[in-house]
Amino acid sequence: MGENSPIPNTHGIRNDVVKALKDIQIPNLRWPGGCFADEYHWMDGIGPRDKRPKMVNTHWGGVVEDNSFGTHEFLDLCEQLGCEPYICGNGGSGTVEEMSKWVEYITSDGESPMANLRKQNGREKPWKVKFWGVSNENWGCGGNMTAEFYTDQYRRYATYCRNYGDNRLYKIAEGSLSVTLPAKSVVMLEDVTLSLIPYYAWNHRGSLLNY
Repeated sequence: MGENSPIPNTHGIRNDVVKALKDIQIPNLRWPGGCFADEYHWMDGIGPRDKRPKMVNTHWGGVVEDNSFGTHEFLDLCEQLGCEPYICGNGGSGTVEEMSKWVEYITSDGESPMANLRKQNGREKPWKVKFWGVSNENWGCGGNMTAEFYTDQYRRYATYCRNYGDNRLYKIAEGSLSVTLPAKSVVMLEDVTLSLIPYYAWNHRGSLLNY
């Protein structure tokens, strides 16, 4: 029901949920979540809500996602919480161009197509978003990629996701410490230079390790 809900809310986000998250002092919030991240196309979630295309979430029960919660809504939530946003780009069914434009849309402070589109959608100032992940669970629902293939894909994404203004990106690769998948993480860490992968997200650990 969003902003028209009888439940007290700010810009459609429930005040009680915001208070609960503030109470536990979350440092960052990741979105989109899980396997949905590699089906999500961010341009479906901007602009007037009644004109946003709907999609089926094939990973989580086949429910219809109406895209009423998109980039602006997520970053507004993070501002309400006072936490750092962590955006997970679509490296499975998406493209390098798509993620590159998402970075531009959110963080560009100059004259550019995506910055102008953001302004048309009601946000004049760029946001500060430093945490950017490339894909989710790339060995499984994120594309069933081999370590070598994901490593090459990551290189491409990291190259074209650029810094705008004084916003500096922390480009995050996805790995795993599962007993069946250690070799994938080793390949990733050995084959990608630190200039492209300052941070590595270890699955099943809930933390970011700096190399």
